[in-house]
Amino acid sequence: MSTLSEAALDTACRDLSLPWLVAVLPETASTNDWLRRSAAGDANGPTAVFTENQTSGRGRRENRWQSQPAKDLLFSLLLRPSAPIALWPRITTLAALAVCRAIEEELPLRPQIKWPNDIYLNHQKVCGLLAETVQTRNGAAIVLGIGINVNSRHFPPELNATSLLAGLTPHSAIQEIDRTALGLQLLRQMNHFLKDLDADFADHTQEVRNRSWLLGRQIRAMVDGAEVFGRAIDLDHEGALVLALSDGSHRTLSSAENVRAVI
Repeated sequence: MSTLSEAALDTACRDLSLPWLVAVLPETASTNDWLRRSAAGDANGPTAVFTENQTSGRGRRENRWQSQPAKDLLFSLLLRPSAPIALWPRITTLAALAVCRAIEEELPLRPQIKWPNDIYLNHQKVCGLLAETVQTRNGAAIVLGIGINVNSRHFPPELNATSLLAGLTPHSAIQEIDRTALGLQLLRQMNHFLKDLDADFADHTQEVRNRSWLLGRQIRAMVDGAEVFGRAIDLDHEGALVLALSDGSHRTLSSAENVRAVI
């Protein structure tokens, strides 16, 4: 079983002139909480904290993120965007694209984006993202938590989850995915996508459309405590989901909870 190498990640970031400060923790309750509460939460530069075992990882709505020790990639990024705060919601969209690109650079897989914050592989969840705005002594920042099922194989049926390793063909020669190599590729792609939040967003939203798992499906979602039904037909210029409702009108969702396809 391979280990996640802090030294290799740190050296590669320096060699590639990537700005990340990297740490790998043997175990922590939550990398998001660790970044928010620790001294690293006041670092000036972008910080990436990985862990081999996360005992209380969480996703949206405080759902627990389940993972097996030393099998997957569980990490959080501390970001201090220079762009106006009004543009910070773009981060989740850009991070989802970065995850997809990183996976495709390392593996013969084609992940899809399930709006607003999941990555799917073969119609099952392989990755979740959680972005939180935090206040530090150096001002507002974003803590972006990401969990990717990499080498795990067994998941409770109710989770509808899979892993990158499970997504490979049965004839693949890959028996274990190198998490350090994938982690470095993720940091490269995150740096590429997140460094210019205020750049033109049209190309990014088009790529999300092309990668979308949800578009064309009838969905239901919770918005401000009310259930909404509609067909996902498009993304607007900022990546919000456009629904066609049964009465012929359209509704644009900038965020939603418990998004489920019903057809």
